[in-house]
Amino acid sequence: MHDLTGFQRDLLYTIAGEEEPHGLAIKEVLEAYYGKEIHHGRLYPNLDTLVDKGLVEKGERDRRTNYYALTRRGRQEIEARREWEAQYVEP
Repeated sequence: MHDLTGFQRDLLYTIAGEEEPHGLAIKEVLEAYYGKEIHHGRLYPNLDTLVDKGLVEKGERDRRTNYYALTRRGRQEIEARREWEAQYVEP
């Protein structure tokens, strides 16, 4: 997780909080959080990076819609990050 950008970590956390969200659902959550538009040219390449790193799996719901889900490794990385953060940030 140390080699991810902040945006990629936010994508990972968003995917973890939803059940197999599709790209536009992820986009909407992040737009609400950031308070600005997230362009497709930023969203999908970063999702593909998470897939390439083995943190997220990409599946097909239908011909036009993909879904995203955390892999086991993705969940482990989030847990490791939380443990690391807990050393420095009080709950």
